[in-house]
Amino acid sequence: MSIAILAESTGPASDYLVQRWLLEHCGSFLERLHIPTSGSFFDVLYSSLLVGVIFTPAVLLFAMFAIWWERKVAGHIQARLGPNRVGPIGILQSLADGIKLLGKEDLCPAEADKLLFRIAPYLAFAPAFAAWLALPYGPNMVFEPRLSSGVFWILAILSIEVMGVILAGWSSNNKWSVYGAMREAAQMVSYEIPLGIAIIVAICAAGTLNLVQLGHLQSGGIHTWFVFRNPFTFLAFGVFFVASLASNKRAPFDLPESESELVAGFHTEYSGLRWAFFFFAEYGSMFVVGGICAALFLGAWNDPFGLIGHYYAKWIGDDANIGKLLVLNLIAVGIFVTKALIIVYVQMWLRWTLPRPRIDQVLYACIKVLLPGSCVLLAGAALWQLFVPDRPGLPWMQYAPFSLEAWTGSPAGNALFSLVVQSILALIGVAGFAATLLWIGYAFTTGRGIKQRLTDPAPIEMGAA
Repeated sequence: MSIAILAESTGPASDYLVQRWLLEHCGSFLERLHIPTSGSFFDVLYSSLLVGVIFTPAVLLFAMFAIWWERKVAGHIQARLGPNRVGPIGILQSLADGIKLLGKEDLCPAEADKLLFRIAPYLAFAPAFAAWLALPYGPNMVFEPRLSSGVFWILAILSIEVMGVILAGWSSNNKWSVYGAMREAAQMVSYEIPLGIAIIVAICAAGTLNLVQLGHLQSGGIHTWFVFRNPFTFLAFGVFFVASLASNKRAPFDLPESESELVAGFHTEYSGLRWAFFFFAEYGSMFVVGGICAALFLGAWNDPFGLIGHYYAKWIGDDANIGKLLVLNLIAVGIFVTKALIIVYVQMWLRWTLPRPRIDQVLYACIKVLLPGSCVLLAGAALWQLFVPDRPGLPWMQYAPFSLEAWTGSPAGNALFSLVVQSILALIGVAGFAATLLWIGYAFTTGRGIKQRLTDPAPIEMGAA
């Protein structure tokens, strides 16, 4: 399917729904403040408000929440409670830790390169923050919907993060920090290749790099999600997820900060707020990876039944439905964030259940396993696109995704075989997800009877010497 058809179907007039709603309800108030409501000045003001009021607090709050969340996940996996003192169920523990870090002394080694040492944490955090701006949270909840190469832009901006890690290790003038930085360089450069190839497999099925258009293409229900488009995208999702763990320095690929060998690796010499920025970057990148997984493979903001896509196609042509569209977009944001959080939870789960391999094993898994495997998937996906007719067009806008006639009468030929394959893969995916939920439920139910360890200090016996 051509990008031109997508552009005609979605339409540029629908891209700035929130901005249109703001002008409709607050335009007179802005004019009384002598703020022009048209032209580049208002666009810059609107974008700055989004970054300052929405995205910046969201990234920081998510990082604080994810730190608490991971400590709770680790605690329950290890039969502990985790944080449970500061706030309800310990929810304010990250805030207390942040206040403590603000009061800590900002140390800088005497022999360090002070300029590089001080800017490295911000260079690591900036790409993770910038990637949040390109994620498609909803049909119209996108910071820049006209970004035609959103997938490429996110990958390019995230690759800068490795520079912050390398500078942190090199500028510290600490051999353990240098070891961690070099491990990160070798790990990220290696795993970016299978990661990129896995993304190309999904892009072959989509025909576009625009993340918003990718979401619209998956709006026809769970069988239209790209992870179930063909067997090669199904396997490419697994390759992408494994490679993303290495790119994020997440266990079992956390060798750059391997505390059992390098104390803390590349950030050994950091303290206070600069130390915290490395963790803001890591947890921010975890959400970005979850967002990319959702946008590329898991239907983006769409529900499994295609209701978001159906009502969006029904209401998008009428300006009288702007309120309904806004509510629909907010529901879509909730679906997208939920999918990303599920991926984040899986990353945490793996962090506390898998052992850490050696660096040679990490590189072997990339060069000898993932790289040739991803190349085979790319060749298979290309041949599938060549020989197996698929149903082009936008679901609900150009065809009914649950109608058999829409697939048998496809402009590209009879796509019934493609529909059967997608349905089978979707059933496998749903069954696997349901089995995982039952497993978690069983573990949660039976684990409540296990005595928690180290929950309270041991009582002091009266009369003891």
